[in-house]
Amino acid sequence: MSAKSHSLVMLRRDFKHIARNPTSVFNAVLMPIVIMLMFVYMFGDSFNVGVDYIDYATPGLMLLAVCYGLGATATSVNSDMTKGIINRFKTMDVSRGAVLTGHVVASVLTNLIAIAALVGVAFLLGFSPAASFVDWLGVIGIIVLLGFAAGWLTVALGLFAKSPETAGLASVPLVMLPFFSSAIVPAENMGPGLRQFAEYQPFTPIIETMRGLLNGAPDTGDATAAIAWCVGIALVGYLWARSTFTKRA
Repeated sequence: MSAKSHSLVMLRRDFKHIARNPTSVFNAVLMPIVIMLMFVYMFGDSFNVGVDYIDYATPGLMLLAVCYGLGATATSVNSDMTKGIINRFKTMDVSRGAVLTGHVVASVLTNLIAIAALVGVAFLLGFSPAASFVDWLGVIGIIVLLGFAAGWLTVALGLFAKSPETAGLASVPLVMLPFFSSAIVPAENMGPGLRQFAEYQPFTPIIETMRGLLNGAPDTGDATAAIAWCVGIALVGYLWARSTFTKRA
């Protein structure tokens, strides 16, 4: 079998594991929707964002949906490593890269399902984007690129951790980081220190790029920074994951 065929087998295996784990499904798909309902109905009127809050918050919550599924990926990768599954695959002449690629692709596809559900709920709550078809393609492209980058970084964290429990905890900073960006409120509304952190951390230009695309007015500067951050994170995650995998497998 080719490496591509091995990756497809690993992808099918990962989806079977996800389907058998209701907690991971809840965290990846339902939790972002719960957070959307909470912020829109409980806190939305308290934020001064200049537009309907559902229109402002949806791009940030889309990014949050990407992050909420990462814990399960890190735990699954670590379980494969610490429980000897990788060694079993080696005896069956399965491509090493296919194991990691399967986890990353499964993570990206799970992200797309979660975001599709989230956007559907957003429309029910009054979400009214001005994006054209091309703008929507841009949003999907950014989401896939972000999911790919976050997936590789999460796989690296899962391989680096000593146990499945610590692997799940290792992804917590990635889940929390969007709350310290422009996802929930504009960065300029934050206090000194936090405002600068929000403006220069990687998630803010990604969110602003999606927000601009959904408003039909993308900003080239934000888009360039978003793509650069995603490519950089993906490269670091990939090299770190392959290096750790080679040492531990």
